Amino acid sequence: MRKAFRVRLALASAFAAALVLAIGPYPGIHAQAGARERTLFVSAVDSGGEPVNGLDADDFVIAEDGRRREILRISSATEPMDIALLADNSAAASGVIGPLRNGLKDFVHEMAGDHQIALIGLADRPTILVDYTSNQMRLEEGINRLFSMSTSGMTLLDALVEVSGGLRRRDATRAVIVPAVTAGVEFTNRYGLDVVESLKQAGVALHALMVGVADYGDVPSRERGVVLAAGSRETGGQYVTLLTDSSMRQALRKLARQLSAQYKVVYSRPESLIPPEKTEVTSRRSDVTMRGTPARGQTGD
Repeated sequence: MRKAFRVRLALASAFAAALVLAIGPYPGIHAQAGARERTLFVSAVDSGGEPVNGLDADDFVIAEDGRRREILRISSATEPMDIALLADNSAAASGVIGPLRNGLKDFVHEMAGDHQIALIGLADRPTILVDYTSNQMRLEEGINRLFSMSTSGMTLLDALVEVSGGLRRRDATRAVIVPAVTAGVEFTNRYGLDVVESLKQAGVALHALMVGVADYGDVPSRERGVVLAAGSRETGGQYVTLLTDSSMRQALRKLARQLSAQYKVVYSRPESLIPPEKTEVTSRRSDVTMRGTPARGQTGD
């Protein structure tokens, strides 16, 4: 009787061991650890806006709602991007079309092939000139067809909402919107904070370049100012104002260098039912400025 009991006990122990090997010793641990990890794509630049290479984990500081988070690992960001180029081809852009074309070609030369890029015109209504593609030749052909439209105004805010909506249906881990515009008349009537929320919901970074000094004498221009300032700041992008038309080409080339040199920073977040309202990344080095955008598609946010 005792011998039969020992046999049954041994069989039960063997079955339990086999079950542990099949499902792992603690099946929830890896899933929970993965759920606690979060990723930021970070641009680190010097005082001149040029990328800073060779940084390690000790150079980064990440905080959520003011609480420091542990950095787990960093690497060069290699994930493909969706990039929407919004080009001002309204009447106000007639004097900047040449430098704008050249700058867009330089940007495409640097970024096409590895990333999907679309070109959207802003005159009168948002118009897709080239849909998302990695083909440099197709993009350059679209850029060559970029001309200013007389008597037209710019529809930047409409374009930001529509492009954000389109990007939400795409699955790239990184997404960027780059408006290259003038300070001309804004023809859309949208509430700026609603547009900013559209950008945040889509998980895109707004990098805006504007030639000229903005005039806030009318409501659409003021709302556009809110979007460019708050939208770029809250999505991990930037808002650059340019004093001369010729600066547009240089600014687009610099932006391409920044995006190509981003870091992928993975950090830990304690389990919580409430996602943070604000995530910030800064550098321990006083000579380095950092901007970060959360990876798209992360669960639990």
